[in-house]
Amino acid sequence: MDATALRALQAPLKQKYRDSSDSARVVSRAQVSLNPMRIEAILPAHAPRIAGLHLAAGGTGAHACSGDMLLEALAACAGVTLMAVATSMGANLTRGTIIAEGVWDARGTLGVDKTVPVGIQDITLTFELEGDLDAPTRQRLVQLTERYCVVLATLRDKPKLSVAVVA
Repeated sequence: MDATALRALQAPLKQKYRDSSDSARVVSRAQVSLNPMRIEAILPAHAPRIAGLHLAAGGTGAHACSGDMLLEALAACAGVTLMAVATSMGANLTRGTIIAEGVWDARGTLGVDKTVPVGIQDITLTFELEGDLDAPTRQRLVQLTERYCVVLATLRDKPKLSVAVVA
């Protein structure tokens, strides 16, 4: 696809977002299933991941959007961390689900409105935990997961980021 084709593809989307700013608010979501042996992303296991534009930015929906992949990484990291914490605590966690959901506004990404930020602005991480767990144990599992999940900590504590261009 060349720049002309991309502009043609995105033009009606940009106009839609200009006409209705609410239509540009996108909810992205990733989910993983927990069991004692592994974390299962709701994706084909070990399949190559191909990134592409989100539907809201002119993509076909056939490829993973980078924002979706970020949420998948967050949910997967939280799942791995939670299982390790549960094991360490001796908690009777039998199953569960972790949902990472993020909201972003396509007007920022597409340059429709320069005042709208680019990127996911709101992320919610929801834990649905099953097993013989009382409320304090559930809370402790989540607190320790929040403390030790690498991806969550990275998002929360904004790392120093640099960009390099190599010729």
